[in-house]
Amino acid sequence: MEKTNINFVSDMNSVNDSVNVVVGCGLAGIVIANKIATELNEPVVIMERKDHIGGTCYDYVDSETGIHVHKYGPHIFRTNSTEVWEYLSKYTKWYPYMHRVLGVIDGISVPIPFNLDSLHKALPVTLADKLEEKLIEKFGFNTKVPILELRKTNDKDLNFLADFIYEKVFLKYTLKQWGVKPEQLDPSVTGSVPVFIGRDSRYFQERFQGIPFDGYTAMFERMLAHPNISVMLNTDFLKIKNTVQYKRLFYTGAIEEYFDYKFGKLPYRSLDIKIETFNVPSFQEVSVVNYPENYDFTRITENKQFLNDKSDKTVLTFEYPMDFEEGKNERIYPILNPTNQAIYDQYLAEAKKIPNVYFLGRLGAYRYYDMNRTIQGSFETFNEIMGK
Repeated sequence: MEKTNINFVSDMNSVNDSVNVVVGCGLAGIVIANKIATELNEPVVIMERKDHIGGTCYDYVDSETGIHVHKYGPHIFRTNSTEVWEYLSKYTKWYPYMHRVLGVIDGISVPIPFNLDSLHKALPVTLADKLEEKLIEKFGFNTKVPILELRKTNDKDLNFLADFIYEKVFLKYTLKQWGVKPEQLDPSVTGSVPVFIGRDSRYFQERFQGIPFDGYTAMFERMLAHPNISVMLNTDFLKIKNTVQYKRLFYTGAIEEYFDYKFGKLPYRSLDIKIETFNVPSFQEVSVVNYPENYDFTRITENKQFLNDKSDKTVLTFEYPMDFEEGKNERIYPILNPTNQAIYDQYLAEAKKIPNVYFLGRLGAYRYYDMNRTIQGSFETFNEIMGK
């Protein structure tokens, strides 16, 4: 597919009460802008704080190596929705990619999520055989079990296995990633990486999986290259909020920022991402390797493996989790628990009082959304304004 030009603007002349304003040029904002421009034939102006489009899905081609680099960590698209897949497929060809992850446990690389192959790599043969038989008898074959549910079994052997996986895989990784124990997180977070009673080593099992053939940014450029869409980079909407006129406002930033923190701050986790080039053709067996036990970083990503980029060098991404601090780093992961949900619910109630203003995306909805769910959320918002 050919690349096309985005209409970048730097002034407010095109913003008035007949224009749809989208705050944030990440995935949620790009999709809602594209839908309004193409299906309603209405003008849209996107305001983005960063100096690039795509939000945390942004990627670029490294000038030294020619490797596509995911600037904010790995993004692998997957969905069971034919509607979502066909929608994106209008703007990209797909590189067929099925994500596989290894985790280093006691110095041994095992498949993640923990499955029957992981069991046999991590434990002695006779013990692994015994545990496999009990797991299949208890839960069936090709089933997924949340680790906290596995820990509730009454069988002493399965209790041993549950404690082993919990300590070696979930607890230490969660403490690094989230700063809390798994029990302190919403089940939607801990349940996203279950124990898999089977031998499917893919990280995801969705019907459609892949990476845009020439990268996410190229796909986003095509989605935004429409005469009805204008993009303003390096623009902080909140600094000009009181002067902006609009027909509708779609806000994909942090909902508490919009309301000037009137009900308090919502906590997030962030990442310090280090991207380094190494003078070796390859570094690791798969694109992503997790380190639950060792080092301060949680995982290493070898970017060239996503699109099978050819280079005699490799570009690695190291992720160091940390708390979000205003003005110092990015909000990346909402921390879901009852206390934070109660704060968000107050903001949501306030949001519903404002006509023609919609909050969406991971930050607007304060949800741990993957790309598929983010797109579906934008679809739902579009259907709402259409009265569907």
